[in-house]
Amino acid sequence: MPADAKKLARILRVRTLQLGLTQADEARAADRVASELALRDRIARLADEVAPTPSSLPADSLSFAAAAHYRERLHQSAHAAQARVAAAHDGLAVAQGATRDARRDQSAVEKLIARADHAAALKAIRALEALPPGRPAKRHDPC
Repeated sequence: MPADAKKLARILRVRTLQLGLTQADEARAADRVASELALRDRIARLADEVAPTPSSLPADSLSFAAAAHYRERLHQSAHAAQARVAAAHDGLAVAQGATRDARRDQSAVEKLIARADHAAALKAIRALEALPPGRPAKRHDPC
């Protein structure tokens, strides 16, 4: 194996490893988006459950104030969760871009290897074409 082929093979291994790492980062970012969305939805459900309805108005003003305070805290948490979801989406977009770049780098190295193999095959064909014609071996009838 020529030195260039060894070098390209080593670069391909590195690029493949980098692609695997960026794909793992992308998967983690997608999981983070999913978990943040689930948290946001859970907070929204809790806020809806705490919201007063005409049939469930508390008779005690203290419990009504506590429910209002809890609902206000849930709304603050919902805004924070929405910000975390946006940040998670941004992180996912960055991870997807890194994965695209790593995939592009890996495919570029694969194309270089294919080009080198093609050039080596053409060189071998030209070397065979350049050989002087050989004489066919003499054939004798079976004795």
